[in-house]
Amino acid sequence: MPRKPIDVTVPALAGKRAVVTGASDGIGLGLAARLAAAGAEVLLPVRNPRKGEAALTTIRETAPDADVSLRELDLSSLDSVDALGETLHQEGRPIHLLINNAGVMTPPDRQTTADGFELQLGTNHLGHFALVAHLLPLLRAGHARVTSQVSVAANRGAINWDDLNWERSYDGMKAYSQSKIAFGLFGLELDRRSQAHGWGITSNLSHPGVAPTSLLAARPEVGRAKDTMGVRLIRALSARGIIVGTVETAKLPALYAATSPDARRGGFYGPRGPGHMGGPPGEQKLYSRLRGAEEARRVWQISEELTKASFPDS
Repeated sequence: MPRKPIDVTVPALAGKRAVVTGASDGIGLGLAARLAAAGAEVLLPVRNPRKGEAALTTIRETAPDADVSLRELDLSSLDSVDALGETLHQEGRPIHLLINNAGVMTPPDRQTTADGFELQLGTNHLGHFALVAHLLPLLRAGHARVTSQVSVAANRGAINWDDLNWERSYDGMKAYSQSKIAFGLFGLELDRRSQAHGWGITSNLSHPGVAPTSLLAARPEVGRAKDTMGVRLIRALSARGIIVGTVETAKLPALYAATSPDARRGGFYGPRGPGHMGGPPGEQKLYSRLRGAEEARRVWQISEELTKASFPDS
């Protein structure tokens, strides 16, 4: 049975500058395309220039007048994050929307970033933490909304405080859950600190549910030579309209969280279907693992220590 169309309304974004990480394919590409179609100037910070150019072509096929451009970024390298921050500061333009969407998932073997962090912690959380720190003056100038993409995996597992980098033992899914819990705690703490210190930005969270994206597909760069059984099952269910979403619907919670005038600061948005795996987007009850303000402050402090990136007190 054909799916009923699911969509959200995106307000006019002319005059707004938006940054979307992980926009060279999948959900991120869909987000960038919708923001560009609504009139925003959209920056795609990418690690792979070839994939980035292909993404620009795809966006311009549906929105020929789109104002889209590439910047260089490898979230697994703090030097690369710093370089992007310097580039955008030199451009001197306020940023009005930031969607922290990029991520890696469950490398079969433990890998590390250029700075020695476990790959998922370093890319999914620490890289984005440092990016927001570098861009904070531009985000403040644009009274920005920051939307950080977590995962249903943030509803299980825990932060492995005694071995954050999984050096003593490695479990890919547990490490992935940890990275998304830490990232979600950061996104909520960012909003609390913005209110406390008058930064003038708002921050909320989204998750895409479950959809056949590239996260679990063959990705030689993370040591996965072929598609996982999980992604094959998800593709089959998605094609039949059973429980899970599609790549098209999976982008909608972040799109709503980032652009809707009804999306609130500190809110959590995801699919409203069974198990929150698919369906139309809406606000959801915050996962229990993301509710602890003290744990969020601990994540913040450790992230500052690990990345050497700092935020002002005012």
